[in-house]
Amino acid sequence: MSEPVYLRTLKEGIFPEKVHQAREMLRGCRVCPRNCRVNRLEGELGFCNVGTLAMVSSANPHFGEEAPLVGSGGSGTIFLTSCNLKCVFCQNYEISNLMEGQEMDTPTLAGLMLGLQHSGCHNINFVTPSHQVPQILDAVHTAAQNGLRVPLVYNTGGYDTVETLRLLNGVVDIYMPDIKFMDPDVSKRLADAPDYPDVVRTAVKEMHRQVGDLQINDQGIASRGLLVRHLVMPDDLAGTRKVMEFLAEEISTNTYVNVMNQYRPCGRAFEQSDINRSVTRQEYAHALDTAKEVGITRLDERAAFRIKFF
Repeated sequence: MSEPVYLRTLKEGIFPEKVHQAREMLRGCRVCPRNCRVNRLEGELGFCNVGTLAMVSSANPHFGEEAPLVGSGGSGTIFLTSCNLKCVFCQNYEISNLMEGQEMDTPTLAGLMLGLQHSGCHNINFVTPSHQVPQILDAVHTAAQNGLRVPLVYNTGGYDTVETLRLLNGVVDIYMPDIKFMDPDVSKRLADAPDYPDVVRTAVKEMHRQVGDLQINDQGIASRGLLVRHLVMPDDLAGTRKVMEFLAEEISTNTYVNVMNQYRPCGRAFEQSDINRSVTRQEYAHALDTAKEVGITRLDERAAFRIKFF
């Protein structure tokens, strides 16, 4: 099995410059598309309310992720506190909006990665990492120097800048963006990010440029590549056809896609009538049919199970 890409970056001595450049982005913060321009190195806080130190909610082996990530040992998920989208319906609302979690320094975060690897996890899965990339890079450097050897998963809402993603080139093995919305009015109302559709298209193109289509080894475990998530929403607010057409026409028809049916009203979703319900069986079936119609056939294997039993 090929070694994680960050080990090559470690051997080439490139990590310190990446860490330096990322840290400087906190000074007049431009780490994510919010472009808050606050000085996080001096304690100023922007949209994400996270400062210089990493902030983590939990870290544990997770068996509910996509099959190529889970295997027998689970995916080593590190749930990072806060988010640069903070969707009103977030199913992790306490973490993303209410800031559940604790600050930790670089050695502590690196230790979490090494502990998850030691427990048998097949990868380290950073959940909602976009606003904490400088802290992650620093900790990965430390962890790699101390024996980290499993792939890294960048599990993002898709609201990422190309500038930041390029610092992750040669570090991240698996990109797992969620493509949430394709209508700027919807993304404005539900995530206060009218530019989200344009940003996520550009970000996913850069991710695919770096890692290509998802590669799965003989044991059924992902080692490198792009895995896209798309959450089906009531009344097709997520714009499923446009998402699938974008992937088929501008990324790859071989894109591994998880079309998800688990939307339910959480957070402040009850305040808006059109998202105050779960997705119906018919809506989900239509989303799967749409993906196949436009040429996306490499769907997460649990999709057929969901449509049969949910």
